[in-house]
Amino acid sequence: MQLALPSETIFHSIESTIKEYRRFAQQNISEKIKDMTLDQGMVLIFLNEYPELTQKEIAELVFKDNGSMTRMINTMVQKKYLKRSIHKEDRRRYKIEITDKGMEVLQLLPPIIHHNRNSSLKGITKNEITQLENTLNKIRTNCLKKTKS
Repeated sequence: MQLALPSETIFHSIESTIKEYRRFAQQNISEKIKDMTLDQGMVLIFLNEYPELTQKEIAELVFKDNGSMTRMINTMVQKKYLKRSIHKEDRRRYKIEITDKGMEVLQLLPPIIHHNRNSSLKGITKNEITQLENTLNKIRTNCLKKTKS
């Protein structure tokens, strides 16, 4: 059986598209907020919407392992975007809160994100987006079925 080169598969296309979008989005964020990464911005957005999230829950939302998430939160605390304290009800975990500096960044991010999304989706119809989401969800579901069997 002849194996297709990785670069000839849909998975390579998906991965390269994600990487290019992340590069594009990071460049646009860096122009306005010098020391903020795309992932750090996502952490702020999720924490702003859901302030009680645990570090593990945040990691799942931004597709990071626990070690990477710990390093990212440490960096964000050092940069004064977040503050971390012992959780009042569960002393085994931390309460992570957005600082005033983090809130300032949250005011700057929406127009950048809108620009990134609009620019990257230019010329793509809502129907095409829905079709793509459906296809990607089928791939994800197929992979989840295989890992659970």
